[in-house]
Amino acid sequence: MRGDGRSENQLRAIQFTVGYNAWAEGSCLIDMGNTRVLVTATVEDRVPPFVRGTGQGWISAEYGMLPRATHDRTLREAARGKQQGRTVEIQRLIGRALRAAVNLKTLGERSILLDCDVLQADGGTRTAAISAAYLALMQAVLKIHRAAPFAAPPFKDWLSAVSVGLKEGHPLLDLNYEEDSHIDVDLNLVMTGRHQIVEIQGTGEHGWFNLDSLFDLIDVAQVGIDSIVAQQRAAFPEGEILVAKA
Repeated sequence: MRGDGRSENQLRAIQFTVGYNAWAEGSCLIDMGNTRVLVTATVEDRVPPFVRGTGQGWISAEYGMLPRATHDRTLREAARGKQQGRTVEIQRLIGRALRAAVNLKTLGERSILLDCDVLQADGGTRTAAISAAYLALMQAVLKIHRAAPFAAPPFKDWLSAVSVGLKEGHPLLDLNYEEDSHIDVDLNLVMTGRHQIVEIQGTGEHGWFNLDSLFDLIDVAQVGIDSIVAQQRAAFPEGEILVAKA
């Protein structure tokens, strides 16, 4: 048993609240254990210069943590005058993951920006942000579809993300902060509902790991992905009409 009583392949309790923000075109609040992330989606009828004229849309993300999202207050990055490298890396990951699961040509020349704000952090903020951002994105795209129906479903599949780790040879699913800070191997996995891998971020925090360990981690992560996707679909069943059939 782990410190919080979970088994090795057990997720923390998850709740998705779709439409949490009254003004944004799409929004989703995710509670994943003690990690809480609010994602809002904004639709703009323009695209970045490097996409202009291609006939396709663009999806990007911004990520940030509130000053008291952690045990100690941290300075707002605006007060520092620049974003930290970790922030830039995470928001690029979120944007890449979302774009990979969407047919951007279907969107036309419009942009959707996902603002991912960590209200409370207890590990797994980037993976929680991806899972919530996908539902916020779906909500925004559904509003576009209802105003002017798409010729084909814009989403290739459902998408979620989860963290896993290796401790003394044992794979652990969905790390909280205490586990993450002492883990031997840390891995974040982004995967579709049909088990297509979008991105893997893996690091040997306190040593190396072999291929057998990597496959064990992916197997455990897949169990988590299946559960998260099932909860996404239950939280926003309207999104099914936007997803291409296998």
